[in-house]
Amino acid sequence: MQHRRLGASGLRVSEIILGNWITHGSQIDDQTAIDCVHAALDAGITTFDTADVYAATAAESVLGGALRDQRREALEIATKVYWPTGPGPNDRGLSRKHIRESLHASLRRLGTDYVDLYQAHRFDHETPLEETLHAFNDLVREGKVLYLGVSEWRAEEIDAAMQIIERDNLAPLVSNQPQYSMLWRVIEAEVVPMSQRHGIGQIVWSPIAQGVLSGKYLPGQQVPAGSRASGGEGAGFISRFLDEPILEAVQRLRPIAQDSGLTMSQLAIAWVLAQQGISAAIIGASVPEQVAENVAASGVTVTPDTLAAIDSALADVVVRDPALTQSPNPRP
Repeated sequence: MQHRRLGASGLRVSEIILGNWITHGSQIDDQTAIDCVHAALDAGITTFDTADVYAATAAESVLGGALRDQRREALEIATKVYWPTGPGPNDRGLSRKHIRESLHASLRRLGTDYVDLYQAHRFDHETPLEETLHAFNDLVREGKVLYLGVSEWRAEEIDAAMQIIERDNLAPLVSNQPQYSMLWRVIEAEVVPMSQRHGIGQIVWSPIAQGVLSGKYLPGQQVPAGSRASGGEGAGFISRFLDEPILEAVQRLRPIAQDSGLTMSQLAIAWVLAQQGISAAIIGASVPEQVAENVAASGVTVTPDTLAAIDSALADVVVRDPALTQSPNPRP
């Protein structure tokens, strides 16, 4: 497993991160989740990503239990705050009150005194940005959070935050967590260049487009039983990738992957890791074998010829519109 610096910070993260949106506390039973976490550890993954809202807070508890016997200093644990975690008017957003209370609850569920990376899960248009950034800064000063990041923020939102941070000498943002894959490239035009100017690295989610880039969804056929597309929270999100032109284009990647000695999933992850500004790619897993397959993409060199072949195969279906920077799905 290769490790990379997270943006311009001194923190190193495994370039493949295990995330638990949809899976832990929801799609798979707790023992299988623990087995997946242990498979990730065995494969050299040291970085784990979750959020307070995943599985209505249960995902953090499952991850905390799976990591309980590990040496804390050897891990990088990331979680997020923004989406509702309760019925009250202050159980959501990026107010000082919700940030502090949400972090303390996350620490209890994760069984740790601090998180390595705390991320604003979305931009909050109802809370002054200064309030949010000063609240995050206080948590860093208290030692409860080591580094700060955001998720699915637009370029202008990142820039506005960094201007306040520089003006007020606050703890900087070091990461952004956007959707990014061969099929969804909307961060390339504005978000990545802006982030690089501010020393912010991208920790990207859905590098396999929720499984579509694995090639298992075939044009003209029903979705496989038990797959993410067959039901559950992820079904609505993946549906936009399941039209015939996209599925046909994805199948054109199969010989490219074979020529590279990779599975299609490995090719998709390796492609992401080869792009500018990327610090890491988040994978999910419903069985330990998926972890083992995807981790093999770490350290793979994707040649310029292979990159060109991928661009040619997907030329008609790639989404690049910067106006779609924030992904339609509410909770990745």
